[in-house]
Amino acid sequence: MTFSIVAYDPEEAAWGVAVASKFLAAAAVVSWARAGAGAVATQSFARVSFGPDGLALMESGRPAAEALAALLAADPERAHRQVGMVDPRGGAAAHTGSDCYDWAGHHVGEGFTCQGNILAGPQVVAAMADAYRSARGELADRLLAALTAGDDAGGDRRGKQSAGVLVVKANAGYGGDNDRYIDLRVDDDPEPVRKLHTLVAAHHLFFGHPRPEDQIPITADLAREIQVWLRDRGYHPHEPTGIWDDATKTAFRALIGSENLEERWSLDQHSDQIDRVALDYLRARLQA
Repeated sequence: MTFSIVAYDPEEAAWGVAVASKFLAAAAVVSWARAGAGAVATQSFARVSFGPDGLALMESGRPAAEALAALLAADPERAHRQVGMVDPRGGAAAHTGSDCYDWAGHHVGEGFTCQGNILAGPQVVAAMADAYRSARGELADRLLAALTAGDDAGGDRRGKQSAGVLVVKANAGYGGDNDRYIDLRVDDDPEPVRKLHTLVAAHHLFFGHPRPEDQIPITADLAREIQVWLRDRGYHPHEPTGIWDDATKTAFRALIGSENLEERWSLDQHSDQIDRVALDYLRARLQA
């Protein structure tokens, strides 16, 4: 009742899972990943313990195929299960039990595997694999491209309800002390994959790191524009002067924090510049 992809990106040193299903909050059941261990999708009468147990086996050094074989050997209901796994080095393995409901199957590629059951047909998994291989951008974007291709090819033949994308990499989570780089879910929506696109775009806005080529200097005209926002919203009581002084910077830091853009502008680094992505967002939000 689900289609998913698990993958490893060696350049990012990132592991991820993307899933969609006619099932409430499917990602909460299906998706498992840990930096340095790998990623697991467990579905079709999902045995949730395959997630943490599979990660532990791969983290201990077992390749994905061996870890998957060990999980299935201990499961008397393996004919009903469907699982996809990728290990720390990108080795991929999948299982589609003989009793999974049609259409059910998987496609194992280099560093990834796509799988699904109760699908519109084999074209769903094939479209996912093709889209993942041809997509550009970071791992989360390519996982989402695969999910979208599967959805467009017919997806879950019962309909749509939920979707999610999970990407982990060492010290890439919020605050830098965890591996949860992206963990976004649409638990109940008539178009969950479409909604997931908006969430991933928002993640890139709020948590993406500015590119050097997007940094622009804060000129007197731009300082005056920002000071109008600060005055009108009670962050800075003075009339706009166009002078980018310490008082203006401190007030702007408060505004940046309120708008959750602290990953894109800092008082401590490059405070005389602003990221174009953040500036465009603020203009759309605050311009009179």
